[in-house]
This record gives sequence, C-alpha cells and structure tokens, in this order.
Amino acid sequence: MLKRAFVARDPGRIRLRFASRAVLGIGLAVALCGAAGHSLVAAITGGLAALLALFTVTDPTVRGQAVTTALLPVVGLPVLTLAAVLHDVPIARDLAFLAVVGAGVYARRWGPRGHSLGVFAFMAYFSAQFLHTVPGRLPELYAAVLLSLGASSLVRFGAWCYERRITAPVAVGLPAAATGLGRITTRQAVQATLGAGFALAAGQLLSDQRWYWAVGATWWVFVATTSRGETVVRGFRRFLGTVLGIGLGFAVAVPLHHVPVVAAAVVAVGVFGIFYTAAVSYTWMMLAVTMMASMLYGLLGVLDAGLLVLRVTETAAGALGAVLAVLFVLPVTTHSVTEAWVERALRCVHTCTAEAAARLAGSEDADPPRHVAELEAILGRVRLSLAPLVHPLNPMGARKARARQVLALLDDCAREVRGLASVAADPEASHDARLAAACWRVESAVEALTAPERPDRTPLATGLPAHAAEGEPALAHLHGLERALAELAAPLHSPPRAPVAAA
Repeated sequence: MLKRAFVARDPGRIRLRFASRAVLGIGLAVALCGAAGHSLVAAITGGLAALLALFTVTDPTVRGQAVTTALLPVVGLPVLTLAAVLHDVPIARDLAFLAVVGAGVYARRWGPRGHSLGVFAFMAYFSAQFLHTVPGRLPELYAAVLLSLGASSLVRFGAWCYERRITAPVAVGLPAAATGLGRITTRQAVQATLGAGFALAAGQLLSDQRWYWAVGATWWVFVATTSRGETVVRGFRRFLGTVLGIGLGFAVAVPLHHVPVVAAAVVAVGVFGIFYTAAVSYTWMMLAVTMMASMLYGLLGVLDAGLLVLRVTETAAGALGAVLAVLFVLPVTTHSVTEAWVERALRCVHTCTAEAAARLAGSEDADPPRHVAELEAILGRVRLSLAPLVHPLNPMGARKARARQVLALLDDCAREVRGLASVAADPEASHDARLAAACWRVESAVEALTAPERPDRTPLATGLPAHAAEGEPALAHLHGLERALAELAAPLHSPPRAPVAAA
C-alpha cells in the first residue's frame, strides 16, 4: 500500500505539481489571513476554502476551472450563513444539513462543476459545525473565504498554471442513465441523505458535540463512487485510513501540537499528502486528512486522546451509514456500472485509433493525445468500479479473475493506443493504405464487444499476420490492439460467475 501511494507512476510529475502547488496556494491563503488580522478560526476557514478550490475544481479547461472557482462563494457563503443562523436550533440545523447532503450529491449530474459546487456547499455547512460558527462571526469568515479563494486562484491561474503548458486533466462524468430514479445521481442523492440521517442519529448518540464527524464520513464515502461495491470498499478504506491517522496523531499531534512551528509543518505535510496520494490511495489520503485534522484541533486547544478515539467511532458510524444505504436503498450494482465504463473505454479506444489514423493521413485537425488523455481518465474510473471485485478480501474467485483479466487487456489496449499516438505525432510518419483496413477491423472489434447481438461483426483479429506489421510501427500497434480486443470477448460476454478461460 505504501509503495502504491508513493512509488506509483506519475507521468509529467502531475501529482507532485498538484501537491506542491496546493501547499503554496493554501499557505499563501493562510498567511494573508494572518496578515489581515483574522482570528485562527477565520484563518482555518479560509485555508479550508483554498484547499477545496484547489482539490475539487476539475473542469477540463482552465477557463472552466476559473468560472467554477468564481462560483464557489456564490454557493458556499449562503450555506455557511444558513448553518450559522441555525446553530442553536438543533432540529432545523439537522434537517438543513441533510438537505445540503442530498442536494450536494444530486449536483453531480451536472458534471465536474456540479460536483465541485456540491462539495463546497457541504463543507461550508460542515466547517460551521466544526468551528461552532455563530452569526456574529460571519463578516470575518466571509472576508477570509474571499481572500483565500483569491490567493489560491492567484497561484493556480497565475504563478503556477501548469495546465497551460501540458495536457489539462480530463474530467470524466458519470455514464448516461435514464431519468428519475433510473438516474444514478438521483439514486445516490437518496442513498446519501438516508445514510447521512443514520450517521447523524448515531453520531449524536456517541457525542452531542462532534456528531458531525459521522455525517462527514458518510458524505466522503459517497464522493467519487457510483456502485454499492465501490462504496463498500471506500468505506473500509476510509475507516482504515482514519485508524492509521489516529495512531500517527497519538505519536505526533498529541505531544507536539502546542509547538506552533511543528504544528504548521505537520499541517503542510498533511496538505501535501492529501493532494499527492488522492489519485492512487484513498487510505493514505485519509491518513493525511486525519493527521491534519488532529493538528488543527491541537491548534484550537481541544486535542486529547479521547477526542482521537471518538473520531474513530464517529467515522465507523458514518461509514456504516453509507454501506447500509447503498446495500438496501435503490442499490446500483457493480456489474451495471462496470459494464457502462468498460463500454465507454472501448468507444474511446476506437476514437483514439481513428484520430491517429487521420493524423497519419495528414489531417491537421486530428488530436490523438487529447483522446488518449481521455482514455486514461476513463480507465481510472474502470479501475475504481472494478476495485471491489479485485479486492484481496473478495471471496468470489471467478469474478476476481475475470476482473483482473479485463483490466490487464484494457491496459494492453491503452499501451497500444499510446504507441499509435506517438507514431502519429512523428512528422515523418506517412499514411499506409493498410491502416484503413486495420482501423476498420478495430472498429468492427469494438462494435462486436459493445453490441454482441450484431451477427455481422466479429471481434477476432484476422487479416493481418504478425510478420506484416514488422517494421511498420503503426500497423504493429494496431495489430496488438486487435489482439487485445479479440481476447476481451471471452471475459466480457460470458456469465459473471463462469470460470475464466485462458486467453
């Protein structure tokens, strides 16, 4: 797990840049809040706003990111106001919190922007509970949030806008679905609201002061998941990461939180860890979050061993609420979600192939790298959706083997597509008449895999012997792609629990 978090591939050092820029942007935001004379509570609120702006805003273009960032206070400040006004009205406060949870999850139907605004709204309400915000503090908090968003934006869009120099991250939305309760986001909104209701009740039984931790655990288990399997695995990883973070908190935060320089350094390391590990290990990200939160409680003067133990129990209650909701309320099966993502990946493979062929034919408009980046993002979602099936604790051996085979073959497809795009980028590469036939066979294979009822299509790689591709890089990659697509037919078209046939 440690190797996966810190030795995982980092093409273009994107994760390193992401984490380093976050530390700089959040550090600048907090420093400006301090220079403006804001209180510690306001500085923490501003730092959290900067963190969310840098972490959750994932629009595919820089302009889109700027628009979403500008909309964050439009959504967040009214929610913060609502939480402060209802601070001393428990029933109304709790019902409003559940409404924010449901609306925040439902907003995912509008893509990356809806997701970002939903998360920011939830965290505005959550931070009001965390910091016991009352109406009298609102003007200072408004100023801190706006100042911090400005500081983080200055770093993101000005001093360190690396998206302008490299391919921007590709935001991948949920697969299309029906309307009403057939829509995944609608089901998830209902699940999250009911799960948060369970967590809220359980959390208040455990503590009348820190009950919101349980609601937060339920929320963050739902974020970035779609199926019940994904949610169960994420709930387990959240709990594990919290336990590990609490252990580190006993060793570091409890004895050292009263030393300001050490506390600031630990918080900075926590921020870096959150951003650096988020894409590869949710467990390690939660460890960093827990370590940072422990030190913040130390700075607020309320940290002790009992508080850390309470955080573990509240997290367990929240994760349980999420798991119960996805298992028994409008469940979304792992198989249905995985099938949709795999089909989307295959369609993208075909698009990448067509773009590369067009580029080789001399088209200036063809842009294979952009579609390759999209394929990488989609494959990330395929891995997430298959994570429950390949998990070491999954007892269903046949399904686990099938999922691993699908992942391996899709990785083969991605490797061949990357190679094909690289060949197409060579200005000396020329179009070969055999490319058209090979691309047609790739299209035929994709159609056979995504629409197996078509009898006139076959996924078999035929008509191009291996030796014909020797010395022809583009044809070699296309032939390898055909073979991988042909081998995908067995795991994709056989019953889920059937034994896996050898490729």
